Amino acid sequence: MVRGMKVLLIGSGAREHAIAWKLVQSARLSRLFVAPGNAGTAQIAENVELALPATTASSDEITAYLGAAVRLARELRVELAFVAPDAPLAWGLVDALEAAGIAAFGPTSAAARLESSKSWAKQLMQRHRVPHTPTKSFDDVEAAKEYVRASRGAVVVKADGLAIGKGAIVTSTIEGALAAIEELSAFGEAGSRLTIEPRVIAREVSAHAFSDGRSIAAMPLSCDHKAVFDGNRGPNTGGMGVYSPAWWAAPSLADDITNQVIAPLVHGMADESVPFRGVIYPGVFATPDGAQVFECNARFGDPEAQALLVRLEGDLLEIAMACVEGRLSRVPIAWSDRASVVVVMAANGYPGAYSTGVPIHGLDAIDPDVLVFHAGTRFGEDGSVVTAGGRVLAVTATAATLEAARAKAYDNVARISFAGAHYRRDIAVQDSTPDRLRARQ
Repeated sequence: MVRGMKVLLIGSGAREHAIAWKLVQSARLSRLFVAPGNAGTAQIAENVELALPATTASSDEITAYLGAAVRLARELRVELAFVAPDAPLAWGLVDALEAAGIAAFGPTSAAARLESSKSWAKQLMQRHRVPHTPTKSFDDVEAAKEYVRASRGAVVVKADGLAIGKGAIVTSTIEGALAAIEELSAFGEAGSRLTIEPRVIAREVSAHAFSDGRSIAAMPLSCDHKAVFDGNRGPNTGGMGVYSPAWWAAPSLADDITNQVIAPLVHGMADESVPFRGVIYPGVFATPDGAQVFECNARFGDPEAQALLVRLEGDLLEIAMACVEGRLSRVPIAWSDRASVVVVMAANGYPGAYSTGVPIHGLDAIDPDVLVFHAGTRFGEDGSVVTAGGRVLAVTATAATLEAARAKAYDNVARISFAGAHYRRDIAVQDSTPDRLRARQ
């Protein structure tokens, strides 16, 4: 691998701050650019202008964005572009970069269908005998409603495409399911096709792995908290916190997911000439009958990335290049035995409407061994850090035990303040009650 590499990281959230934090630890890195980044990435890398269009962007806006990203990478003379968010992957940014002769970490648009089309992903799972929740797909709203009326059980209604974290609605009544169909079918292109699944009550686990198109390297399991309020109440969010490892999981679960889910997916895609290179991340139900995939993502989760990368003892830049170059099996990857807990601090009103530009206090009072990854932040006119999004900060702690990491995380959350800040107080709480279903995008 080239020494003294220049790298362009695409994205602006806490996931990207965590990726940047890990990349700058590589002895092979010379300069790291983040586009567009946030106030946190600006403190460890070089932020550059590249506005990310909305998920609902028009084809013209997407084409303009892809062209601007390629021009930026050329101007900066980077040896690698690390594409972190879901939308640019689905739009084909990796394809555009590779066509321009620029190495890119992440799946092509065709491989990213694993996330950008739920129906395509479930069909892939069907073909390669990957255990998954049964799914019905509908292009016609009335046909979807007819199916729901005939269904006797509670269902989860999902927009087939990317829907900025708002594309899945858990229902318990026929009336609720019908309303969900109406709501999601109005979600533009993402809702032009709907998928409907039976509601499953089981613990969820996030299973990440690196892939170079054929080889895989599994990461530790992690568990996120999607609902906005304690006790998994309220609407789903992008994620209010996460912990790793999964304290409740049987020792065999990780191996089962690797062997029965991730490996068949990666090998199946390779066999179908759609190799997956990057981070593959199935969301899995741990049921009495075994693991069942309820969704699959084509990138690091957020906030899962924060919990995982603080446990990674390998060189992320080396791993990323190995995935691009097809030599992942020859790269040593190690993970710390320490537990990690991430608590997300959100803006007042999130996941609904929220204000921005609110001053943040206490960032200088954090313990040296605790990390605060910035999500929605920017610098104010006076140079102070202010809010700039719904999820604002991800306070991340590690310790020998999950209990100690949780205590450390919340101790440091209490030192940070901004008007209207809210966060869940039950992240990583250990109990014997399975989490209720938290259907995702």
